[in-house]
Formats: sequence, structure tokens, C-alpha cells
Amino acid sequence: MSVLRTERICKQYPGCLALDQVTVSFESGKVNALLGKNGSGKSTLVKCFSGAIRPTSGSFFLDDEKLDFNSTSDANARGFATVYQEMSLVPSLTVAENIFLGRMPKKGNVIDWKKANDEASKLLNKMGVNINPREIVSRLSMWQCQVVEITKAMSFNPKVLMLDEPTSSLATNEVECLFNVIRELKKQDIIILYISHKLHEVPQITDTITVLRDGEFIGKVNTSDVSHADIISMMFGETQIRRRPDTLKAQEDIIMDVQGLCRKGKFHDVSFQLHKGEVLGIAGMLGAGRTELLKSIFGADPYDSGTITVNGVTAPQRSSPIKMKKLGLGLTPENRKEEGLILIHSIRDNLCYASMDKTSNGWLEIRKKRVAAADKQVEELQIKLPDIQAAVSSLSGGNQQKVVVGNWLNTEPQIMLYDEPSRGIDVNAKQQIFEIMWAQAQQGVSTIFVSSELEELLEVCHRILIMKEGKLIGEVRPEDININQLYSLCMGDEVNERK
Repeated sequence: MSVLRTERICKQYPGCLALDQVTVSFESGKVNALLGKNGSGKSTLVKCFSGAIRPTSGSFFLDDEKLDFNSTSDANARGFATVYQEMSLVPSLTVAENIFLGRMPKKGNVIDWKKANDEASKLLNKMGVNINPREIVSRLSMWQCQVVEITKAMSFNPKVLMLDEPTSSLATNEVECLFNVIRELKKQDIIILYISHKLHEVPQITDTITVLRDGEFIGKVNTSDVSHADIISMMFGETQIRRRPDTLKAQEDIIMDVQGLCRKGKFHDVSFQLHKGEVLGIAGMLGAGRTELLKSIFGADPYDSGTITVNGVTAPQRSSPIKMKKLGLGLTPENRKEEGLILIHSIRDNLCYASMDKTSNGWLEIRKKRVAAADKQVEELQIKLPDIQAAVSSLSGGNQQKVVVGNWLNTEPQIMLYDEPSRGIDVNAKQQIFEIMWAQAQQGVSTIFVSSELEELLEVCHRILIMKEGKLIGEVRPEDININQLYSLCMGDEVNERK
């Protein structure tokens, strides 16, 4: 049995102690979950193992050999492999080409295609899957792409394999297929670290659970010995969840009425009402249909049947974001870098794209209006930037998210749809995003807020709708429930499903 362990490891950033005297161990032959809320330090620890950063103090060891990496190349050479949430495959290449990218076997100066395909086939068979190494990656399902990503890592014969949110892009039925692959990896004497926010998956695939909180080691337990409530308690402690201001009340007026909305394979018979000035949350597990619902409401994706009525006006079934924007809707998408921003363009431009009809005469930009609109959001949202003309890619994740929000606030929306707005941003930036929602609610703007971080929904919302497998199965108010109970409801426990 191999062991990866740390001794009093610390990582100090200016004004932040990301890891504080952490001593942990992970064994081979097991799937070791590494859990913690955002900002807990788990990503920092993984970056230390992967060579992306160096700890400020402390040490880590593999089988009692002290390690010190200066780069990710150093870590790879010593048997550390990481599969990240965002896959790095080239869609136009074959499976074999992706597995051996940059190191294809050759006969002299010519690629040895037979050997490449044979070696890839052996690796895939070892993973327990039947994937054709000659298949183009773009034709594979999402779970197969994830398996190819893992196989690529395994082709380096790693001693430590770190899986960062491996199921984040998978549908429910694909998750079990990936789990079967991970179970095969357990038999190969590899130390497997499994990082995930999807707590309902943890009992299905892991053997041990290690929890970090606020940079500190909280504990390590056998998965079979703890309940969901125990895990949540370790992750969040007994700290009080910050609530929205008591003075923030939703109005009685109904601004949007969704009735019987259906999209085959995504969601079914979804009905709810949104009040003026209300912050309405939607909770659910991966594959519940939350993102798909928001996109259909906004007109980005079609729906098969049902109605969406905004301020008494029924939206056309074959709608579009342009039409829904005219009805007063705005959407901050889950993937801000690909769907919410143009990274190589300036911060000013990204703040004004959605409101071009307000900052132009229909043909030409009115520079004065464009500058004023961008400057207004920079000031009101407290966006920290080097220069408003700098590329938006130069900003931190939290400030990029504020640009996405400011872009839509410049349209003066009546309804804002937020899909995972706090993903990948720090705690302070999260709180600022929530305060933006509350400030807008005070002005009568209504909000629908989707988040996988259930404690955020309890903190921010007036009401929370619960989705499971494409259906609304319940509705709760934050003052009547705690995080343990909300998590249980999202799992489908103790709730009567709507007919």
C-alpha cells in the first residue's frame, strides 16, 4: 500500500492563510474524498501536490520520500497526475491521438498509427471500457470524454491520480458509468483523490472522507461510518448562515408566471410564479434540470410546451434572448468565460454588449453613453480593474463575474436569472454578488438564483424551489429549514412530489 501524506503544510497568500498546519494522509487501493466548501483550502492542497504552487512551509511525502516540486512537470515526472473539471481534449482528433498527444509512437520519423491505436486500446481495456481508439472525440458522449481524459492521465503510469469534479459535466445516467471506471482504478494500487461538491455521490464511490474548512484539517473518516448530516456538519460547522436583510420583502405583484413548461429529456411540467422584488432560489442535484430551465425561460434554448408570461405579456414559444430581453429579462450564464464574456475584448465593451440598443443610434456607437454606462457599473458594483480598456481576461474571477452582471444591469432588467454566479470566486466576491441581488430587489428587480451551494440559497433567497430529475418536487422558505434538511429534500427524501 502506498501513502501520500503531509506534515503541517501551510500556504500563505497576502492577507489569507489558505492552508494552516494541515497534516493528512491518503492511501492507495481506496477512493479518498477531499471535501470542503469553497475557500476551504482543498484546491490549494491539490495545487501543492500537482506542482502548480509551492507550500509556504511544511512538507509532503510519498511512501516516506520527501517531495518538493518546482513545476507541474516535476510533479508529472514523479507520478502525480491531475484530471481537471475543464477537459483538455482536442475534439477533432481521435481518442488515441488525444491520449498520446505530443508523444505519439513513431517508426523513424513517421507516426506508428498501429502501435498508437493498440497501446490506446490496451489502456482503455484496462479501464474496463469499450471505446474505439480510432473514434473522433467530438463523437463521444460526455462521460466517454471524461474517461479518455482519465486514460490520458493513466498513460503516464501515475502513482497519484487527482480527480477534480469529474462528474460536473455528466448527466445522471453517465455518472455510474464513470464510477465503474474509477472502481477499476482502485484495483491498480493508485492513490486516488476525489474532489467534489456533489455530496450525494460521495457514499457511492468513496472509501474515506477528508474534510478541510477555512484552511484547516477538520477530520478524516471512513465513508461507511458517517451520514450526510455528519459530512455537512464537518464541512460547514455550526456557524450561522448570513441571511438577507430582514427589511427586504417581496411584493405581492406577480411579475412572471411560468405554467406547464416542458422540454423533452430536460424538465417536465414546471410551474411557478415570481413576485416583484423577490429572490427565488432553485435547488437540486446535478442533472436536475436547473440550468436547462433557466436557458429555456431566457429563450436561449427551445421548450416543447407551456407558457411564460411576463407582466401580462405571454412570450412566443419560439422565443430568443433578444425577445426575452425586450420583455425585461437578463441571464448570467453558468459558464461565464464561454457564454458571458468575450475575454480578449475590453472591460468597457463587455459591460455594454447587452445594452447596445441604449448606447447607439441603431447604427453607430454613441461613445459618451457607452463610457457612462460602463463607468456606472464599475462604480456601483465596485469592480476592481487596472484599466477599463484592459482585456476582461485580466480580471480575477470575482470581478469577471461582476462584469457579466453589470453587462445585464445596464439593460435595466425587471427580472435577472443567475446561474451559479458564485462558482469559482472567493468568499468576499460571493458576498458582493449577493448584495447586488439584494440591492436590485430593493429597487423592485426580481431574481431567480440557481446554485449548487445550498447554504447560499438559504442565505440569499425569499423562497426556494426544489428540482429533481426535471420536476419541481417542493418549495420551502429559508426560515423554516436548515442546510441538512434542504440537502435531504434535494435528494428526494421526506418530500411529497408534486403531481
